[in-house]
Amino acid sequence: MGTVHDLLEAKGKQQALLQSGLDRREIEAAAAYLADEDSGIGFLYSGWCQAALPHRRLPDSQGWQITGERVTLVVEPGMKAGAAGKPVHIGVPYGSRARLILLYLQSEALRTGSREIELGKSLRGWLLRLGIPVGGKSVEAVREQAERISRCKLTFEVKAGISKGLVNQTIVDTALFLDLEDETQGSLFVERARLSEGFFEQLKKHPVPLEEAAIKALNNNSMALDIYAWLAYRLHALKGPTPVSWRALRPQFGMAFGRMDNFRARYLDNLKLALAVYPMAKVEVDESGLTLHPSRPPVVPRAKSSLR
Repeated sequence: MGTVHDLLEAKGKQQALLQSGLDRREIEAAAAYLADEDSGIGFLYSGWCQAALPHRRLPDSQGWQITGERVTLVVEPGMKAGAAGKPVHIGVPYGSRARLILLYLQSEALRTGSREIELGKSLRGWLLRLGIPVGGKSVEAVREQAERISRCKLTFEVKAGISKGLVNQTIVDTALFLDLEDETQGSLFVERARLSEGFFEQLKKHPVPLEEAAIKALNNNSMALDIYAWLAYRLHALKGPTPVSWRALRPQFGMAFGRMDNFRARYLDNLKLALAVYPMAKVEVDESGLTLHPSRPPVVPRAKSSLR
């Protein structure tokens, strides 16, 4: 375990906050993770662990492209009917709420073995379990991200040696949206959704298990969630120490940063948070970047993924 976990076990949270000199957010995340006795498991398609959604809102008509080590993701914003017979873009999904909704959809699909996902009260309960309020502005933000997810189109371009493969798909085939103002419906905003067949097949072939306790501790931080998912996917498959330069990390995690020093500072802050909820992760940091070491995964995978 890392320094923050050893410190918490030896002295407790309050003494760690007073005496350690560590970042308060790092201590809070590690303490929340260690105190969580829920052994819930979530699942994420491995492509999302290598190339994620934007952290902040983009102009509604603007698409999104991000490139990881082996995967490039392109997201096209969906459209809906507008005034005067002209359709309007609604924008690509973004931020921590979009990531949590995607995680829920994928986790439920694998848990039930079905593309049909029951939402409403089920999603409400899951969000509450993760510490996400589901009233007022919060529910509106969740509903907005759900609609963006439902309408967008995405392409994962996967590199394997000298060859490339394209996976073009929507995430869901159908989603039923309910009126937020209609309290008689008794559900959050959607009764059910159905994952697209193509996405569901990829998910079944390449699932990455994640701890719900870790997701809960990072629930409002999209970059920390991305780093945690990336480490969960990457570390257990390594054969030996593997360097990853800052130059290689920036396209995957820092597209919005114009300066490398700004990116490095933000990345390191969020890396500390990700490591706070992944005690078994072995990662070294130096001037050139990171060195990743083979580590036990957060959750022992049910099946090995061939997408490397």
